Amino acid sequence: MDVSDLLTVVLAVLGVVGLLGVAVIGFVMWRYRIPPRGLVAMIGALVYLVSPVDVLPEVMLGPIGLLDDAGAATAAAVFVYKLVTVKRRLDEAGVKGRRRPDQLE
Repeated sequence: MDVSDLLTVVLAVLGVVGLLGVAVIGFVMWRYRIPPRGLVAMIGALVYLVSPVDVLPEVMLGPIGLLDDAGAATAAAVFVYKLVTVKRRLDEAGVKGRRRPDQLE
């Protein structure tokens, strides 16, 4: 196998993972009505997972190098979960939208 063939396979896999990630993010945004900061967290985690630049490189450290990737994905998932939970509680309490400080009485 030539180096260019290997590079093509790696780029194809990264492209598929990226597209799958975008599809999952789109579904979650639509299904749970996540605020924009949740979108930023999910896209940031996806970019970090797909990015070749890594804090703990998998090439040198093997499976241990996946810990930072798992941490980034877990942190984003927990953040989005908390956003969805808070939004659901606010909706159940009848609070809709955001209120500006000048509208508070």
